[in-house]
Order: sequence, then structure tokens, then C-alpha cells
Amino acid sequence: MSEKFYDVIVIGGGAIGCGIARELSRYRCNAALLEKEEDVCSGTSKANSAIVHAGYDAMPGTLKAKLNVRGNAMMEQLSKDLDFDFKRNSSLVLCFSEEDRPALHALYERGLANGVPDLKLISGDEVRKREPNITDEVVEALYAPTGGIVCPFGLTIALAENACENGVDFYRSTGVTRIEKTGKGYLLHTNQGDFRATYVVNAAGVYADELHNMVSARKLHIVPRRGDYCLLDKEAGNHVSATVFQLPGKYGKGILVSPTVHGNLLVGPTAIDQDDKDLTATTAEGLAEAMEKATKSVKNIPFRQVITSFAGLRAHEDGDDFVLGEAEDAEGFFDAAGIESPGLSCTPAIGEYVATMVAQKGGYAKKDDFKATRQGIVRAASLPVEERAELIRKNPAYGTIICRCEGVSEAEIVDAVTRTLGARSLDGIKRRVRQGMGRCQAGFCTPRAMEILARETGMTMEEICKNREGSEMIKG
Repeated sequence: MSEKFYDVIVIGGGAIGCGIARELSRYRCNAALLEKEEDVCSGTSKANSAIVHAGYDAMPGTLKAKLNVRGNAMMEQLSKDLDFDFKRNSSLVLCFSEEDRPALHALYERGLANGVPDLKLISGDEVRKREPNITDEVVEALYAPTGGIVCPFGLTIALAENACENGVDFYRSTGVTRIEKTGKGYLLHTNQGDFRATYVVNAAGVYADELHNMVSARKLHIVPRRGDYCLLDKEAGNHVSATVFQLPGKYGKGILVSPTVHGNLLVGPTAIDQDDKDLTATTAEGLAEAMEKATKSVKNIPFRQVITSFAGLRAHEDGDDFVLGEAEDAEGFFDAAGIESPGLSCTPAIGEYVATMVAQKGGYAKKDDFKATRQGIVRAASLPVEERAELIRKNPAYGTIICRCEGVSEAEIVDAVTRTLGARSLDGIKRRVRQGMGRCQAGFCTPRAMEILARETGMTMEEICKNREGSEMIKG
């Protein structure tokens, strides 16, 4: 295979990599993104709490603190520009005892130091007025009205599509196996051939330390920290309206209870350090811990309505802060590593921060024709009756419902497959239109989704995978 040459290559197609790629696409540089999985949003970004944190938790002066507050402030306009789901539902941090009040007040002061707007300390009684299902043990809470919830798939895919539309080349199923420093830039060896770039941005999640350590003597060390979650049916989605956190204290690490932007209820995560960077299997013990600890905050959680469980990995770096910027001893190699919570909240700010550094280093000027907006997939079921009827009149496939739980039509699945960076797997469809994310968890709609994917791509049914190669749905 012939080598491909770029000014800048981003490694990693999660929220951070796609956010950086989108910001780089503002500049006059030839850029590409390499993702080892079959689709963007296939690692940490696909399995997390989907929270946009207000910014009171990180220590003042850290990158986490600075970029959390900035990212939170950017998220609402970005959601409008790129058409993904985001809601400011506010957040609460609960205090359960008199002896823990000083720790809650310290968190409040930290939030003020970080510049978080409109923070308030409220009594336990006021908490219960806002959220009737909060437990009687709560004596006080920190209220943050700027806290929010987001669709992590929607955010990541929107950033990727917009970056691609603005000229960034995306290579999926392209894993970097080795990086070499050259006279001017870097040679990247991949399973799909070699790439050369003047500048490299390392946004490889739990693998970011391994890539960094190929070119730098100043080593990074990332521990995959697994979190187990339970997702409840939409019937439970109104059990709380705010995102409810626990103040870490004598009760151990806090577990959150939160609505999602799609109307479900989410409980988790646990925090279990492990060596395996790919293991995302849940455990009975982890799920039991999440459910048991959640009841400390919120009473009467209808756990009989759990429709699925999942686990995600956070990239915890030993330094306990984001690692952002040019490696000291590897000129032109930029890290976006150690991006754990509140990484998702920081996505637009990290994209801006890193892309600006790269553009300044390369002397790249901004484009005059950057397209700042992107139109998402029309969700027919959410439209008013008259608009939906008109849509079906123009395209009858909007009236053919494939996924009954989520009301997803054939036309929406076709759009998910045929649009920019379209889905090439069942998980790719699921992340774009939520086919298979409802109560039956794809029990009924999978065969029809496979038929549509095969028809629109020319793949055979035997070639269709759930996600990566080796997860074929039909064998034999």
C-alpha cells in the first residue's frame, strides 16, 4: 500500500478525537483521523454517565477545572449548531450527615473558585421539595443549575460528521500499531498501511499512554477504570429530574442517579481499576453495588424496570489531571491523554484548546468557508402529527416502523447508513437512531435492520457485524 501524507493526524475517534478534528477543520491544513474500531464513538465515549458537569469537582487551577467550566458553557450552542440532544437539567450533590457538611461546603467553595455560576447550598427539605424521591437522610445539598445531560453518541457523531464535511479524512477500522519519529514529523504504521504526518494528536483513550510512550522518554501510565451501570425503562425516567450525586465520604464512592436525554433513568457507575484495556463486561457484584448505593440517595427506584446493563472504561492517568499539549521531548506530538471525568463535559473546550496549539505550531490560518452547522437525522416519531404526515407523504419509508420500542422508521435507518460517515454495523445504526435501544433491546427489529444495512451497502447478511470484525450476526 502507498503511504498517505497529512499535515495533522488525530489518533482516536471518541468524543475528544472528534472534537479536536472538528476544531482542526476550521484551519487550512490537511487533516485525517484514524480509528481502530469500525465506527467512531466505540470506546469510552459510548459507555459513560452522559453528564455535562457544572465544574465544581475539579481542583482549582487544573486543566480539568478550567476546561470543564469552559466546555459546559460551550455545550448548549454547540448542540444547536450540530443538532444533538442536550439539556440543562441541573445537578445535586447530597450530604447525608452533619459531620459531612464541611466537605459539602468545601465543594461549594471550590466551585466558586472554578467560576461555576449560580451555585447554591440548599437544605434537605428544599431538596425534597425539588425531588420528592430523595431520601429522608439528606440534610443538605449543593445545587448547580448549569449541570446538564447529553447524548454522548449524538455529540461524538455530530462532531465527526461536521469535521468530515469540512475536509477531515476519516479512516475507520484503522489501528495504529507503531509510531516512528522521522526527520520531519512521524511515520504511523497501521493495519491498513502507513501514514505520514507533520503533527500527530494522540487521543487514543485507554491506549493513549502506549502511543505516547512510543515516542517519548517521559512515560505516561493509564489505568482502565471500569464503571458498571444499570439503565431503566422510560417509565422510570421521571423518578428524578436533576442528576443526583453523592458527596464522597464515609459511605464510599458516590453513585449517581440521573435521567437521560432520551427519557430513561441511569444508575451508576462503580469504579474498579483493572489491567485489561478492552474488558467491558459487567459483573453481578458491580451491578449490585451500584443499585444498593443508589438507594442511599433516591428511594423507591423501580429496579424491576432495568432494561439493560453495561460497563465503560475511563482512562485514569497517574497524574490525576488531563495531559494536554506537545510532548516535551517529541516535537510535533500532541497528547490528549488521561481524559476521564469530566472529559465528556470538556469535549468542545479540549477540542478548541488542542487544535489551537496545533494550528499555532503549524502556522495554519483559519478558513473562510468553514461550515459550523450540521443537520442530524430527522426523528419522525418526535414530530407533530401534521409534520410527520407530510414527511410520510413525501417518503413513505418514514411510515414503516422498524423499531417499535423507540419508534424508529425505515427512512431513519437508511439515513443512518447512507449519510456522511454512515453506519456499517448494527451498533453504528443503534448509536445514530436508537434502533434496538428500547425495552426489548433489539429483540424484534434486528433482522429488518440487517436487511436494510445489507441492501444499502451491498454487504451480505453473513458480513454484517454487531460492531467490530468477528461479531458477525450469522454464522455457518
